[in-house]
Amino acid sequence: MSRGGIAGRTRVKTAKGRKVGSTRWLERQLNDPYVKKAKAEGYRSRAAYKLLELDERFGFLKGARRVVDLGIAPGGWAQVVRKVCPKAHVVGIDLLPVDPIEGVTITQMDFMADEAPAWLIEALQGPADIVLSDMAANTVGHPQTDHLRTMGLVEAGMDFACQVLRPGGHFVAKVLAGGADNDLVAALKRNFTNVKHAKPPASRKDSSEWYVIASGFKGRADEAAPDEDEN
Repeated sequence: MSRGGIAGRTRVKTAKGRKVGSTRWLERQLNDPYVKKAKAEGYRSRAAYKLLELDERFGFLKGARRVVDLGIAPGGWAQVVRKVCPKAHVVGIDLLPVDPIEGVTITQMDFMADEAPAWLIEALQGPADIVLSDMAANTVGHPQTDHLRTMGLVEAGMDFACQVLRPGGHFVAKVLAGGADNDLVAALKRNFTNVKHAKPPASRKDSSEWYVIASGFKGRADEAAPDEDEN
């Protein structure tokens, strides 16, 4: 590793056996202020600041008691929820293993597995205030295919959110360039009073990711509204 360039930017020498792409990724990580900040403040990933910035703009975390975190690994979003809402019960799921987080119930499982929704609902123990989704499908290098695969996860996340959210609840999900497609936007607008797109400052400029923030869940027409007597 060497230091050089402008303003003390850290540069990484290409080691034997290390691909150029890996060297560029490592160099970007070492020079990313959000990576440094996350390390200093105890967050597991720089993604924590994306959620913090989205919440600063849209204010959906305050007062949350039950939160679902779809695609929880490595746990940065769950850490933010617990910091902003210390009494919140968070339930998370991911294909990857996640180290324990106080106040968070975690399972290693594919969200698309048949048994996943039932597990999440049982662990949640009541209607959710927020469903968060930072899920993205593994890329195959074909932009259209990658987009469709990730949007399929977003649609599944929205369907699940409509099963578990209390009236007035929120759904926040990662989408790709162009945001949610027309059919998904229409479905979100049928179920939520406000639907917005945003790209938080912590999201890298060269990333195709955006976020959709759907607020004010209208409730399920086929059943009575959940009891909200709890304080």
